[in-house]
Order: sequence, then structure tokens, then C-alpha cells
Amino acid sequence: MYYSTIYFYYLPMKAAVMSLADPTSDTTPFFSDDSEAEGSEEPGAGPSQRREEEEPASGVSSLRAVFTVIVLCFINLLNYMDRFTVAGVLPDIEQYFGINDGKSGLLQTVFICSYMFLAPVFGYLGDRYNRKMIMSVGISFWSIVTLASSYTPKEYFWLLLLTRGLVGVGEASYSTIAPTIIADLYIKERRTQMLSVFYFAIPVGSGLGYIVGSKVDDLAGDWHWALRVTPALGLVAVVLLLFVVKEPKRGAIEARPEHTLQRTSWLGDMKALCRNPSFVLSTFGFTAVAFVTGSLALWAPAFLFRAAVFTEGRPPCVKGPCDTSDSLYFGIITVVSGILGVASGAEVSRRLRLRTPRADPLVCALGLLLSAPFLYLAIVFAQASPIATYVFIFLGETFLSMNWAIVADILLYVVVPTRRSTAEAFQIVLSHLLGDAGSPYLIGVVSDSLKQTDSYLWQFRSLQLSLLTCSFVAVGGGAFFLATALFIEKDRQRATNYAPTDDEPIVVPKSGRSTRVPVSSVLI
Repeated sequence: MYYSTIYFYYLPMKAAVMSLADPTSDTTPFFSDDSEAEGSEEPGAGPSQRREEEEPASGVSSLRAVFTVIVLCFINLLNYMDRFTVAGVLPDIEQYFGINDGKSGLLQTVFICSYMFLAPVFGYLGDRYNRKMIMSVGISFWSIVTLASSYTPKEYFWLLLLTRGLVGVGEASYSTIAPTIIADLYIKERRTQMLSVFYFAIPVGSGLGYIVGSKVDDLAGDWHWALRVTPALGLVAVVLLLFVVKEPKRGAIEARPEHTLQRTSWLGDMKALCRNPSFVLSTFGFTAVAFVTGSLALWAPAFLFRAAVFTEGRPPCVKGPCDTSDSLYFGIITVVSGILGVASGAEVSRRLRLRTPRADPLVCALGLLLSAPFLYLAIVFAQASPIATYVFIFLGETFLSMNWAIVADILLYVVVPTRRSTAEAFQIVLSHLLGDAGSPYLIGVVSDSLKQTDSYLWQFRSLQLSLLTCSFVAVGGGAFFLATALFIEKDRQRATNYAPTDDEPIVVPKSGRSTRVPVSSVLI
């Protein structure tokens, strides 16, 4: 009995010591596998043996880290592929359900709204619990709901809207967390390179969504089959995620020995993020990118189809399947321009960093400001020259894609590791709330309001006028990135040299469970 008392007294004392010494000890709930990243050491092992068995600071070997990035890229590609498959078969969906432009825009808006409102939830969970398990559950749910949406009856358009909204649950669980895993595997230039690879999946996946959607629609003669491709691949992604990806230690790869990172409350995280000018301004700049890409992603193929009907005498879509060649061409342009844009943006930024530490926001601003005139010319020339339209779209999307990897890198180096998932979630909410959550619906509503008659001329002209908004929004986004350049040096240094103050909460056991108290309240 005496020894039992000592044993149970020893356990909370040991937990207290471990909580004070290990900043991540409060992140191992019952479903966490953070223990995967913990190294084990035999008591009798010599120094040479320990060096041989020593793992990288992240707890993940270099080879497995590469495979982890590959799997995350594959899943990111599937996410965007699924997101834009609907846009690739939009004329068929409009004809099948008999809906106008406003209701068509709701398909994207409902999805983005669900995605952005759930992002903070998964951001909070991602900063505290096992990220691999959260993503696995989310992607499984996304695959099931996407498959279910392909069986929507003709009389139940609202059901298609509901399922598209539920798809946002799965994507929110992934997009807020995956970049933080890469951030915990690599640092500095290597991190930028891996993020560039990760964000290649955005334009490539988007383009493949148009291509696969249009070709499956043509082959099957039914647009429903276009929505059944990504769910099967999603289940493969879950298997790869569970058996290939390993959870890295949060912030370990970049933490200094004298730094001990401790988590603050969610409210404390939000206050710190709102006081970070580089994060806030770059988020507004990225909002402009989201507005433009969201509008073009849904409406560009439909706009090109209407231009062909009006100017080239192409037969209109009266009965499905509709002509989806414009979706195919737009998808190819999106893939190629996206690859060139992401690669050139990362390379220009890398070279410019040798001259100025403000390179990243300056490159983002340059990309947006250069994309604006080309997008404007693409919309204006649609009536006169289809070839010129495709050329200008290619140039506009190339410059627009220069932002993707750089914006993510800015967030990761101006925000401390324990707040990154929350920061990702906050950026997703704000950029989508003011960006692509409303822009597809807004473009559709403006198009309907400008339409004087239901002729093919006004179906084309009204959508053309409403899409011109994108060019002016791109200019505004460039201005926000120029403002970011004024604060980027100071905010980066602050995040790099971050150390908790005496008032930061620490973790101590209370009745067998961890709790947070100010340092000043602990008597030593």
C-alpha cells in the first residue's frame, strides 16, 4: 500500500516536469500519434550509437519527408480537381436543372461558404491534435459526399447545393493543416521549394478538373459521371495518408535551444495575428486573388461558350450533352499557365531576395498588377478574336499564379509555429468571405441584372460586362501586397526571434489533467 501511494504520487509529479520541459506535451490526446515522432534511446547506448540512431529535429527522416510532400500534393490536386469539375460541365448542369446564372453561381458560393466557416474549427484542431487523423477523416467524408452528389435527381437542385456545401467540410480539414506539416518538415529555401511543389497542385488540379469533367461528360454522355472520378481517387489518398505520412513535431525543426514555444488560447492567437501587419495585409491581397480566380474558375468556360455561340454560330445548349470543348481548352491553359506562374514566381522571388528582403510581397504585387490588363483584354477581345482571348487568358493566369506559393511562405515565416494552423484558417475565412465565396454568385447576379433580353447577344454581353470587375479587383490586390512590403522585415524578425514572456501560460497538471496558468501563479 505504501509503495502504491508513492507510485501514484510520482505520476503527476513526473507529468508536471515533462509538461514544463516539453512544449508539445499537451498535444497528445488519446487519438494522437505524436509519439511516432518521438525518438527512443537505450540507457546503455554510447555517443556514437546515439548519433547513428538520431532522427532529424522534425522526427521524420528525409526520405519519408519527401514521400509525405508527394502524398500531400496528390491530395491537394484532387481537392482542386473536384472543385472545378462542376465548372467544366456547368452548361450541362444549367440545362439539366433549368437554372439561371444566379443559381449557377450558388454552386461555388455554397461550397466556399461551408469551406471557409469550417476552416477555423479545423485550424484550432490542427494546432492542438493529430493532424494526420483529422485530414484522413475529412477526406473520407469529402469522397463519400462527392459521390452522393452525382446521384441528385433532376427535381432537387437544392440537394445538389447541399451536397456541394458538405464537400467543403472535407476540404477545410485538409487545406488548413497540410501547409503546416510541410512547414514542420523543412525550413528556409527548402521550405519555399516544397511549398512551390505543393501549390503546383492548385492550377494543375483546377485544369484537370475542367479536362476530366469535359472528357468524361463526352465519353459517358452524362455529366453525372464527371463527379464520380475524384471520390475513388480520394479513398486511395486516405490509404496513402494513413500509411505513408508521418506526423512531424510542431516547430521542432526551426526552434532554437533557448526557445520554448508554448500555446496560448485561441483568443490570444487571434489578437496576435491581428497585430501582425504583414499577415493582415497579405491576407487582403490574397483575397483579391481569390475573388478573381473564383470568378474566372466558374464563369470563364461558360463565357467562352457563349462567345462562340454569339460570334461563331455554334449551336446553343438546348439538350445535353453540351459542347464542352471550351472547358477542355481552358483546362489545358490553366494547367500550363499555373505551372509556369508558380515556378516563375518562386524563382523570381528567390533571385530578388538576394537584393531585398521585401522580395516576396513585391513579386506578389507585380503578378497581380500585370495580370489585370491581360484579363481585361481577354474579356474585351472575346467577341473579336477567340485566339487573342485564349492568349490573353494564358498571360493573365500565368501572372496571377505567381502568388500561390509565395503567399503561403509569407504566412509561415511571419507567424510562430504554434499559431500557423489558426493563421491558415483565418486567412482562408477572410479571403473566401470577401473573395471567391461571393464572387461567382455576384458575377451571376450582375449578369442577370444587365441582361435586357434573353437573346444570345445579351447572354454573352451581360456576362462580359460583369466579368470586367475582376481586372479592377486585381489592381486593388496589388496595392495590398505593396503595403505588405513596408512591414515584412520587421514582422519576420519578430516571428524568428519570438520567445514567450513571463506572462505566457505554461502547462501544469491539475487533478490528473493538464491546464494552463500564468507563470506568476506557480510557486517554485
